[in-house]
Amino acid sequence: MRKFVNSRAAGLEPSGIRKFFDIVSEMKGAISLGVGEPDFVTPWNIRDAAVRSIKRGYTQYTGNRGLTELRENICRYLEERFNVKYSPEHTIVTVGASEAIDLVLRAVCDPGDEILVPSPCYVSYAPLVYMAGGTPVPLECRAENEFIVTPELIAAACTPKTKAVILAYPNNPTGAIMTEGQLRAIIPEIERRDLLVISDEIYAELTYTGRHVSIASLGNMAERTVLINGFSKAFAMTGWRVGFVCAPAEIDEAMFKIHQYAIMCAPRMSQHAANCALAESFSDGFAVVEEMREDYKKRGGFMVNAFNSMGLKCFAPKGAFYVFPSVAKTGMDGEEFANRLLQQKKVAVVPGSAFGQAGKDHVRCSYATGMSQLAEAIERISDFVKSI
Repeated sequence: MRKFVNSRAAGLEPSGIRKFFDIVSEMKGAISLGVGEPDFVTPWNIRDAAVRSIKRGYTQYTGNRGLTELRENICRYLEERFNVKYSPEHTIVTVGASEAIDLVLRAVCDPGDEILVPSPCYVSYAPLVYMAGGTPVPLECRAENEFIVTPELIAAACTPKTKAVILAYPNNPTGAIMTEGQLRAIIPEIERRDLLVISDEIYAELTYTGRHVSIASLGNMAERTVLINGFSKAFAMTGWRVGFVCAPAEIDEAMFKIHQYAIMCAPRMSQHAANCALAESFSDGFAVVEEMREDYKKRGGFMVNAFNSMGLKCFAPKGAFYVFPSVAKTGMDGEEFANRLLQQKKVAVVPGSAFGQAGKDHVRCSYATGMSQLAEAIERISDFVKSI
């Protein structure tokens, strides 16, 4: 049956994250620091909003773009929290931020188009560029430069075929952010090369050093930026699968047609839950979000100190909920380290190579789990490092 399989799909490598997750799920006594999923339960008021919507019989499709009130609140949220202005008419509620990434890449990529992708980065970007017919071009971001995209990286990677650059800050897997100054520094290069910006800001609320800055809030960048975000991380709503994408009119129109044919709409009850998350957060000053952020910040500090104490140099995350220590000192790359750690100590981390070759000497550890499990995992990792 191989002749029926699309050649691009056949050539994709399986997710480096899921491989370890599948092993851990069947390993008794294992601790997983692999999957980036908050250990917080979705707040009760949000869950209750979904239950009430079902009880009231709100079980039909919504409009393709999503509930009007939700889109209005999304645009209010972006403006009040991040000084970003988009229109509800150019906002699409998606099945998680993941659908939004796929939508924009399919909407903008023609065969042969090159898309600049920071490395290390979220595992889906390069495969989705490839599946959309484009060519992913890595921008190798280094720890010594705080894992940021620089004007020099963009200039060196651009060719006449370059169409867009993906920005993903706060970053998965490194925990890096880009400050307003660092973002402003790359804008002239983006404008000079006439690039579209695809800005994945799913971790925007989990920034530890002041308020997150979106490139879409700077100058006229909203006119050439597609902004992606969602509810999974900030509101502990991973399983609800609800995100959103805002874009300039022409790109929004193309994405909307793909969304109509492929998805139709995000689940209605999830949309009611998301709307509640925003509406009540406007009232309480995003208290739940602030509480989770502070908890993650403490966990991150614990993890960084622990790895540095082991002699494994670890970049201090400024956002998201991951640490990305280098394991080069052990004489192993991330793949070997992760495999041996899992077999010998039953702790699952993700090889850095899963996020691009720039991360091959690192491993990613999620600290979106309870402190007791983190402490036990660190003890096992420390024993493993001492043993080698």
